[in-house]
Amino acid sequence: MHLPGRRVGTDEVEARIAASGWAPPAGIVHRLTGITSRHVAGDHEQASDLAVAAARKVLAATGTAAADVDLLIFASASQDMVEPATAHIVAAKLELSCPVMDVKNACNSVLNGMEVADALIAGGRYWRVLVVSGETPSRAVRWEVDGIRAFLRAFPGYTLSDAGAAVLLTAGEPGTGILGSGFTADSRHWEAGTLAAGGSLHPRDVEHTYFAMDSARLKAAFLSVGTGVLDETLARLELTWDDMAVVAVHQVSLPYLGVFARGAGVPGDKLVVTVAEHGNVASASLPLQLVTARELGRCGPGDLVALVGLAGGVSLGITVVRL
Repeated sequence: MHLPGRRVGTDEVEARIAASGWAPPAGIVHRLTGITSRHVAGDHEQASDLAVAAARKVLAATGTAAADVDLLIFASASQDMVEPATAHIVAAKLELSCPVMDVKNACNSVLNGMEVADALIAGGRYWRVLVVSGETPSRAVRWEVDGIRAFLRAFPGYTLSDAGAAVLLTAGEPGTGILGSGFTADSRHWEAGTLAAGGSLHPRDVEHTYFAMDSARLKAAFLSVGTGVLDETLARLELTWDDMAVVAVHQVSLPYLGVFARGAGVPGDKLVVTVAEHGNVASASLPLQLVTARELGRCGPGDLVALVGLAGGVSLGITVVRL
């Protein structure tokens, strides 16, 4: 993981909104999210820089040389620019000469990047795949709102945090590494949360450079998807939540983490809560929880961990890993 050094408290967030001319009810952001602070990248830092910082850590920790990386996947909701793929920019900064690609699926980008890497390794195409993420959602937060309706539409942006993450996947023995995954999606709900600028729909409209989200509709969408894919994947692997040392669940707020965990049957003592101190770091959320759990001594080599991803669009997925 790489977390930018600048921290922004929730009180500072509310003060900045109020400075634009409309003041939200005092303390509402913390009451609704449980978030006390988030990380913000410097003006000179790009999504690729955050990914590079994390990648250098994992390469150094594993003794992996740049020449030994067979494939680089940039898996992130954020990007430096529309073209070329941000993976090229990351590779240039790391001085890699391997093939590269971007994988994008909102906050499930890293999980889907791991899914792609796992399939390519299993097929014998590559041996060492570096999956990286650089999230800079703080660049798309709307700070000027003119009333409660606009505030609620922009509200999810006030939970967002910048971060970099990197995961190195290598070919291994059966029964190690990724044991299995399961994914599902209900794409009818894609309009519930958007950052619409830069594509063919809104190529130059400044209004669409901010996050816009209908939180109630998004929550309802996830409830309609259900947790069947989680149950089915665990049953296929003949495992239960109790077999896991840690269950990492994508975290957008403290209240929703509790709602989702109870609905999915995840024991509270299996969770690693990071959202309160670090905010919603988008696709870097699961790596952040895994690193935090390892640093706390809650998981280590040989342990089973489950990574549960939720993303706008909407999609839900799980990957079970033996460390």
